[in-house]
Amino acid sequence: MLAAKYLLLYGKGGTDVSRIGRLPITVPAGVDVAIDGSTVTVKGPKGQLSRTFKPTMSISLEGSEIKITRPNDAKENRSLHGLTRTLIANMVEGVTNGYKKELEISGVGYRCAKQGKDLTLTLGFSHPVVVSDNDDITIESPSPNKIIINGIDKQKVGQFAAEVRGKRPPEPYKGKGIKYIDEIIVRKEGKAGKGKK
Repeated sequence: MLAAKYLLLYGKGGTDVSRIGRLPITVPAGVDVAIDGSTVTVKGPKGQLSRTFKPTMSISLEGSEIKITRPNDAKENRSLHGLTRTLIANMVEGVTNGYKKELEISGVGYRCAKQGKDLTLTLGFSHPVVVSDNDDITIESPSPNKIIINGIDKQKVGQFAAEVRGKRPPEPYKGKGIKYIDEIIVRKEGKAGKGKK
């Protein structure tokens, strides 16, 4: 099974280019791409992102497509090929449409409220928890139990959302806490009451 999957990805003998890495990235209208050696800068309607990649990967802009090639089929280069392509594609998507993560709060008395750049979370502690917008992230709270994290950098949006969730992760008995909107909490049964001695 594993051998079949390996052949599907890399071809016979592992010498075929990776399916992800060899796909060109289409640059949509309104997005500008600048390549300076190993540094790629992408500018679009939502903002600008810049990242430096491993110099072993050759990155070129041909018309409205970005192409990535690798020097050989060494294992590390095969991995970097697909990774580089994915990261650049994420940059293009980020400056074009942006990324968002949605979370919801469950629990009696648990809620959130946005005031200015600050999101105040009431999570059953003796004090409210405050998280704020920054240069990379904006927070929305369309309702007292919903949080939307927005940004153009996929990694930063995911990291920030994970940090917000970490303020009160959902507990497995009643599901109280902060969870991703599509997260399924595996519930545990409460302990059965013990009889009196």
